[in-house]
This record gives sequence, C-alpha cells and structure tokens, in this order.
Amino acid sequence: MEKENNKLKIDVKRITSALLGFPLVVIILTFGNKYVVDIFLAIIACISMQEYMNAISKDAKPIRWLGYISCIFIAFIHIIPQYIPEPILNNIIILAIPILLLVLFTTIVATNMRINFKDVSYTLFGIVYIVTCIAFIAKIRGLEHGNWLVWFAIIAAWASDTFAYFIGKRFGKHKFSKVSPKKSVEGCIAGVIGAVIVALIYTYAVNEITSLNFSYIYITIITAILSIIGQIGDFAASSIKRYVDVKDYSNLIPGHGGMLDRIDSLMFLSPFAYVFLTII
Repeated sequence: MEKENNKLKIDVKRITSALLGFPLVVIILTFGNKYVVDIFLAIIACISMQEYMNAISKDAKPIRWLGYISCIFIAFIHIIPQYIPEPILNNIIILAIPILLLVLFTTIVATNMRINFKDVSYTLFGIVYIVTCIAFIAKIRGLEHGNWLVWFAIIAAWASDTFAYFIGKRFGKHKFSKVSPKKSVEGCIAGVIGAVIVALIYTYAVNEITSLNFSYIYITIITAILSIIGQIGDFAASSIKRYVDVKDYSNLIPGHGGMLDRIDSLMFLSPFAYVFLTII
C-alpha cells in the first residue's frame, strides 16, 4: 500500500509540474521572437550543463567554464550571422570542434595534467551532446513558421514520454533494456502511437487555423521516426546516469527530476527534426 501511495504521489507531482511549467514554454516558444527563444534555450542549456557536470564530477573533473560559455553561444545563434560575413561564419563553424579540442588540450598542458584526458573527453562530450542538440531547437524555431514547426519536435518527444510512461506502467510486461529497467516494450510502442496521434491532431488544428497545409502522411512518418529517436535519446541519458550512479540529474522539476531528465528526448531528436522540418 505504501508503495502504491508513493507512486501516486510521484504521478501527482509529475502532472502538477507539467501544468505549471508547460504554459510558460508555450508562451515563449509560440509568441516570443527568435531572439527571446534563443536566450530562453541558452538558460536551459546552462542548467542542463550544470546537471551533467555535477553528475560526471563523481568520475572526472569537467572544465565547467568552457561548458557554460558554449551554452551562452546559443543566445546569439541568430544574431551572429547578421554581423559576420557568410564565408567567415562557415569557416568558424567548420573550426568549432577543432577550436574546442585546442582549448581542451591546452588546458591539460596549462594545468600540468591536473586536468587529464578523461576530464577533457567528458567535457567535450557534454558540449556536443547538450549545446549542439539544444541549438537545433533554436534553429527549428528560427525557421519560417518556426512557432508552429517547433511543436512537431516537442510533441514527438513529450507525447512519446507521456504515453510510454502511463501505458508502460499500466500494461508493460516485457522489459526493454537493462539501461532503463522500468521501460517496457509495450510502453515504447505506445509512445510512438501516442505521439503520432497527438501530432495528427495538432496538424489538423494548424491546417485549420493557418494557411499552411501540412501533409498528414508526412507528419505520421516523421513523427514515428522522431519518437523512436527520442526514446533512444531517453535511453542515452539513462545510460549516462547509470554509469555515474545517479537516479536523476537533479530535483529541479518535482516528479520529473532535472532539466536534462525532462528534455533528453527532445535534445536527441532535434537535429533530425530540423532536417525533416526544413523539407516540409
């Protein structure tokens, strides 16, 4: 009985947190201009980076300042191109990873190996994982009609999470992977189906409200693909937590854990969503 009560409390916390936080996300992503959205996402990236570095600090000494500076660049993702000529900007983008490697290995030399190869490897992975993925959310929002398009990515991630959680908890019998023992095959399948249903409802609403005419077949296909990718992203985040032996990245969002626990699926699918949604 006590175990059931604890599960009920967790569910209430999850729902309450979602109801309180979701309106803010809707307002910013739908009505904020791309510069406001970029700043919002940069803050989310910094929080996520903090959680990631706190988690891996049990096994390494991450270079925090470099991680945070990398996150801040998201706030300027649509400003910088206005002031830097395209050929120079392209070269900067090409050199982004080499520059990071240069800074990281210079840090090893400058600290006389107090910072070592494991530290810089964990730091580089965190920057690529968090900054790159969240930057693509900003890129989606910056597209023409991005205030509508970005919700296809969010639905693919969050509807998958929601349906997988509740259906899997109720009907899940076949465990999916030791990476995340609570996830079931039934829940994962429900996540894909649920995401497609919600995406189609959203597509119908957008087509009715606006002059846009999104293809239901295309939306069905890309949502199913993005849902699967997002669920792999969830497993990816779980594998990191399992490796460093933490249950949640933080307790920032009651019932959900940390910021990374909430957006891991969305982050992972966002680069693919950007490509799919530019075709649309």
